[in-house]
Amino acid sequence: MNVLIIKHVDPEGPGLIESCLKGNMISYQVLNLEKEGRFPSVDDWSHIVLLGGPMNVYEEDRYPFLRKEDLFIKESIQRGKTLLGICLGAQLIAKALGARVSKAPAKEIGWYEVSLTEEGSRDLLFSNFPKTFSVFQWHGDTFELPNAAKLIALSSPIRHQAFRYGENAYGLQFHLEVTGEMIREWMETYEEEFEGSTPPPCSKEEILVETEKKIDDYKKRGISFLNQFFKQVIQK
Repeated sequence: MNVLIIKHVDPEGPGLIESCLKGNMISYQVLNLEKEGRFPSVDDWSHIVLLGGPMNVYEEDRYPFLRKEDLFIKESIQRGKTLLGICLGAQLIAKALGARVSKAPAKEIGWYEVSLTEEGSRDLLFSNFPKTFSVFQWHGDTFELPNAAKLIALSSPIRHQAFRYGENAYGLQFHLEVTGEMIREWMETYEEEFEGSTPPPCSKEEILVETEKKIDDYKKRGISFLNQFFKQVIQK
């Protein structure tokens, strides 16, 4: 097993994903597209993880690496690689599969409830999740469900929260990889997100209070999901 993690900006790193890989002694590499725009051969990897970022999938003129990434994702899917896309990463997978990505009816920043569909309740990766659970969100775009994809989780007003394509590709609109430290860093890095939004998101103080209450259980669910995704179990 060899894992490629694609990072789009420094603040949005792998978080729990890296912890899981280290704990299981799984080989991995982080490709930081802010610093390196050359993509490796798809054949070098068994698993590919696409992280979040502040850019939009349709900003290819502003971020030329998005064109290369789109081709890399399409080839990865064609070759049957195991993919996980988070937030922007999920939108990139949806776009590569021909689905439309656009502005969401509302910006979601903070903690929100999502619910598993019947398909999601049967999915091995979500087998330890309750029917409805809290997730950490930070996004302004949304994706349509790709053809032949299965909707795994939904919410309102942004319906499409997680999908599976085939048996190997997952897209999560929410950030299952975050730690409390990452959330606090994002509060500082993306402070402008709390200004001029209509309706405004939760305040930073409200989000941090919710984070203190929820982050321990959230990390347990995240690790459970990731263990299944990487087909490994951490020995306790």
